[in-house]
Amino acid sequence: MDMAKDLRGREALRALVRRSAAAVATAGLLLTLAGCQGGDEGADRAADGGAVVVAPGRPGEKARTLTPEQAAKAKPDDSPNAADRAYVQRMIEHHRQALTMSALAPERAGADGVKRLADRISAAQRPEIGAMEKWLTVHPAPSGESGGHDGGHDHAAMPGMATEQQLEELTGARGTDFDRLFLTLMTAHHEGAVKMAGEVLAAGNNVAVEEMATEVVATQSAEIHRMRAMG
Repeated sequence: MDMAKDLRGREALRALVRRSAAAVATAGLLLTLAGCQGGDEGADRAADGGAVVVAPGRPGEKARTLTPEQAAKAKPDDSPNAADRAYVQRMIEHHRQALTMSALAPERAGADGVKRLADRISAAQRPEIGAMEKWLTVHPAPSGESGGHDGGHDHAAMPGMATEQQLEELTGARGTDFDRLFLTLMTAHHEGAVKMAGEVLAAGNNVAVEEMATEVVATQSAEIHRMRAMG
């Protein structure tokens, strides 16, 4: 009796597994058929075994089956505009001044925390300059576009930029005086960078610039909080 019950139990388990597998296969077939429906060119190509792209629909709408050509045409245009190019050109100059100020810290700062902060700023912004310079070589300004150099590299026109006098004062400071002035100037500098990033996020069009600006907002906002706590 026990053996018979065991055999019946095993057979029932096998039947359950077979039914489950059949259900999964059926569901997969239905999903495949649903993806091919729509009566458009992409669905026709899917039926013929050609390459297709499944584009998710809006909330409440079905996904669409597109040909690669249709998908390429449907892709949003993210070509750079004047705001993108102006931001990149200006931010390169902005970052360079941050490197100039940070380079003074190793021999002039009194607090180790200020020295470490300056080192982190240099480590982050130096490669960002390289990335932005590379972006400009790929996306040069068209003929006739000013490019956003603020009237010939007028640094004072960019938010947060230190004046020549302030840089001279920072260069001549030592110890706690340097620390205090460095944190004051660099906080204002970062706030200016965040403002510039926010402006291009509102007015720009290029995805790569959007990513760079978003990184500036995240990184420099965190450093602003850190510097205020140090001050």
